[in-house]
Amino acid sequence: MSKTPLTVRGAEKLRDELNRLKTEERPRVINAISEARAHGDLKENAEYHAAREQQAFIEGRIAEIEGKLSNAQVIDVTALPANGKVVFGVTVALADEEDGSEKTYQIVGEDEADIKNARISVQSPIARALIGKEEGDVVDVQTPGGHRAYEIVEVRYE
Repeated sequence: MSKTPLTVRGAEKLRDELNRLKTEERPRVINAISEARAHGDLKENAEYHAAREQQAFIEGRIAEIEGKLSNAQVIDVTALPANGKVVFGVTVALADEEDGSEKTYQIVGEDEADIKNARISVQSPIARALIGKEEGDVVDVQTPGGHRAYEIVEVRYE
């Protein structure tokens, strides 16, 4: 299996969630199961079944995060040479060739993508078109809204 790229911030976020699940959520659910067991008949005990369901979800999420972290290639973009080339983790300022509007995106891993916070997946059409290009280049992107041309105004390694 190939390594999945992850930014330093994305890896920290996953580690924080994993720590919270293991130190807070898991013990809380175990206590809830113990309390529900004390109420007697488990067949018709809704609290017990809800707590077990929640436990299964938490354990599944812990396994998922551990798998992602073990398969991650954490890339510290600040350690890369700032040569104006678009690579994973950089922040790119783009100017739309048609209307001149500017957009800024950070290229991140799939799990970190959040369009509301201007973080796009490395697998997205825009990111795929940008990777390997440099400041000043014009890229053509097939977007859901149609064909767009963007000029790369700035590449920041932050």
